[in-house]
Amino acid sequence: MTTLERLKNQAQIAMKKAYAPYSKFYVGAALIDENNSIHLGCNVENSAYPEGLCAEAGAISNMILSGGKSIKKILIVSSGDLMVTPCGGCRQKIKEFSDENTQILIDHNNEVTQFNMNDLLPHSFDKTHLPK
Repeated sequence: MTTLERLKNQAQIAMKKAYAPYSKFYVGAALIDENNSIHLGCNVENSAYPEGLCAEAGAISNMILSGGKSIKKILIVSSGDLMVTPCGGCRQKIKEFSDENTQILIDHNNEVTQFNMNDLLPHSFDKTHLPK
């Protein structure tokens, strides 16, 4: 099984476990860190909608908890009819743990589209902008 197939499979599993009783919009994310470990996340809604957790943020939290420091690849799947890229907040979260080689993959209807951070978050703010 290729790395891409493993990511797709794991993201699908995560999506099926999402908790989205309000929007009925299910999202799963699977990422590979610098140690080649896979970390999963799913969206989790609550009644104070939209104060939920995005799948990408959950996968990043799992990576950090497991000792990972950087994202090599992240693949996102959703139950929607259209291809869905990460929200603005998740783009910033992904940026925090990515570099110019990080692959951001969106799987929609078994067709994978690849982005990099500059595609999704041009002219972004990051730690290099902070005072030393």
